[in-house]
Amino acid sequence: MDEDLIDTDRLSLSRKSVIPGAGFFLPDEEGPSEERIAALERAETVVVADPDADGLGCVALIREARGDVEAGTVDPDEEFDVPEGRVALLPTSPHDLADSFAEAAEYLPEGVEVFVCDLCPDEESDIDALADLVAGAESVSWFDHHQWDPDLAARVRELGVELGVGESDEECTTDVVLRSLDHDFDARFEDLAAVTRDHDLWIRDDARSDDLADYAYWVSPEVYIATVRTHGADLPPVAERYIEKRRIEKRALIDLAVERADVREVDGVTVGVTYGRCSQNEVAEALRERGADAAVIVKPAGSASIRGSAGFERCHEVAAQVGGGGHPRAAGCKPDIYHDMLDYAHHWTTRGATTKQVILDAFRNLPPEEEEESEFDVYD
Repeated sequence: MDEDLIDTDRLSLSRKSVIPGAGFFLPDEEGPSEERIAALERAETVVVADPDADGLGCVALIREARGDVEAGTVDPDEEFDVPEGRVALLPTSPHDLADSFAEAAEYLPEGVEVFVCDLCPDEESDIDALADLVAGAESVSWFDHHQWDPDLAARVRELGVELGVGESDEECTTDVVLRSLDHDFDARFEDLAAVTRDHDLWIRDDARSDDLADYAYWVSPEVYIATVRTHGADLPPVAERYIEKRRIEKRALIDLAVERADVREVDGVTVGVTYGRCSQNEVAEALRERGADAAVIVKPAGSASIRGSAGFERCHEVAAQVGGGGHPRAAGCKPDIYHDMLDYAHHWTTRGATTKQVILDAFRNLPPEEEEESEFDVYD
């Protein structure tokens, strides 16, 4: 393949916003890299985590609690040599949870301490390899704040995992880890958890929370962890300059996604729907300002983000119908409708028409909302 065809940095922003990045078109590596295997094999503790600001905040706390080596201030524009510490990170997504558990079970030495952070299984198959991981580990602790299925929570506990799930509308996973670990954390880590929560729960009372989220998205996980472990939520000037530089393009992509949005009425819910490579939270906020109770942002790679508001808190129910999950006001999914490249070609040229329709149908298929829903507390 001509690599110029997938080099989206050569395109105008309007074209760049409607197709995936180059990584989408590259084949997945066959198994983990040699570097990752080496990190797992020498680890005393491993953290399987979602590599967003919340998941990486958990890794920073665990490394601090276990006295792992610090890296200090890191310049994101320079090459970063990751220190060989005792706490290894295994970044993963909810869709790759089963493979990550199998990988950890295969390569981790006997007697390792394992943490799983900011991840929620969608179905039984996601935890198929968890028993093998538990069998070889000293302990397995799982901390999260998403909406859990009671049967899956019970199954995880039956396997011998310490499971702690916070209230999804009150805590982020960094909060849960902060109060669960037996360690006297400095005040900067309490502040880090509070600011992470401000973004993850879409409270947005602290201007620093958008900086954390953007920085976690743009830099490598190890750069982010090293930075917040040293500085907490008050990012150093070198990080602030990097963020501002990257936000020039970010703002332009947001504007394009908002411009192409439609607003629909679906069974009494005003839903803003759009498509494109963009920062979904800011786009959702703009659609709320246009009167939307909920926002659906379909991405070129096939996934979608669903965002709610005080007027709509059932995003996780919508996402669950199309292979996803999340929180009442924030969820994600990837409908199982992409079977070959022709399906993706249709997706790009129609600006996600089929995915939009599948998700709007999920809004229509929501059962009547009960006046008082029963609660299931999965936190010990």
